[in-house]
Amino acid sequence: MSDPATLSGDAGSTPHELPPEIDISVPSVARGYDYALGGKNNFEIDRVAADAYTAVFPGAVVLAKHNRGLLQRVVRYLVGEAGISQIIDVGSGLPTVGNVHEVAHEIDPAVRVVYVDIDPIVLAHARALLAQNDTTIVIQADAADPRSILDDPKTRELIDFDKPLAVLMSGILHHLPDEKNPLGVARAFKEVLPSGGYLFASNFLDDDDDPRAKEAERSISGNFGTGRFRTWQEQRPFFDGLELVEPGLVYANDWRPDEDTETDSPWHTFYCGGVGRKP
Repeated sequence: MSDPATLSGDAGSTPHELPPEIDISVPSVARGYDYALGGKNNFEIDRVAADAYTAVFPGAVVLAKHNRGLLQRVVRYLVGEAGISQIIDVGSGLPTVGNVHEVAHEIDPAVRVVYVDIDPIVLAHARALLAQNDTTIVIQADAADPRSILDDPKTRELIDFDKPLAVLMSGILHHLPDEKNPLGVARAFKEVLPSGGYLFASNFLDDDDDPRAKEAERSISGNFGTGRFRTWQEQRPFFDGLELVEPGLVYANDWRPDEDTETDSPWHTFYCGGVGRKP
């Protein structure tokens, strides 16, 4: 169990005092995701919420891993095939194995990455991880407020908006309820993309009105306060105005699978993703 007074670092590091702004009385989506991926930077309240969600929807942990694999494949495509050298990762979550900048830098060490998350625990960990990295930064901002991200001086310092870039929204739009206008959020990022820029989005999926998706939505919303399983019809508008990269908006494990991608997951119909290119 994590000590509520300390915050663990990378494996082998010494725990340090928990920043006072981190609220461990409320479960965190970022920490719950970290727990699902087998991380150690979470607290009992996050584990209790995640376990309650998994009890209702056993595929939750599997989907977290599917999403992580999809994100890594997308980054390899963007950097290795599309030639993207600037990335904004919105709702990046806690650092874990195979972070966006690590995957990107395996291909091109000059790629610049801005990590964005609202959870202060992400800020604390990422700053420690990136202390000696001058191509990657982290800012604390709300995904529901794109201008706070795009206008942040640190973002403007690292990202050249006159040149192609990619905005990653991996598993974040489904945490924005309809009243927070997720379509408007996606639109705001698309508007700043220059020609040749990319938007990646992946989300929980309500496939053909599967009743299990409704049960999962009620559970994750009840335990973490957010979480929407949207239909294909609700997902497609996120990419309006963009040219979808093959194979389009598909189940997560159907997007350019590699040797590590599960091909027979019983949960694959509950998650989808796609990459769009601005003409």
